[in-house]
Amino acid sequence: MFAGRRGMVFAVALTAAGCSVRAAPPSTATTTGPVRERIATLTRGQVEFGSVSLIPVRFEHSRIAGPFEDGGRRLYCVSTRMKGRTFGKPERPKLVVREEAGALTVLRDEEDVCEGHRSEPFSELDSPAG
Repeated sequence: MFAGRRGMVFAVALTAAGCSVRAAPPSTATTTGPVRERIATLTRGQVEFGSVSLIPVRFEHSRIAGPFEDGGRRLYCVSTRMKGRTFGKPERPKLVVREEAGALTVLRDEEDVCEGHRSEPFSELDSPAG
């Protein structure tokens, strides 16, 4: 009974401090909307991109490559400069997203497929200045 109260007090303290804990959603998104916005939403939900960080993170100089075909798969590559989770150099997370029949899936350990593909600014992921 007391453990529940301590957890509630901790959650209230985090809320009062302006912090939040976001749980990572499943790695598949089937929502509707423009594909770039859906990819940005999916990306923000990944642990590598700070989804479970107690400290708010910012994204700068985000880039996206794709869509391109690789072995019959339609892929996108996302990279960014993430600040806020560490107190030093920014982190540089990367992600490979597969689009199939309108559904987006995160592919793990496949960053090498992104080499050689032209990327462009990905403003849908960048955090607003402030």
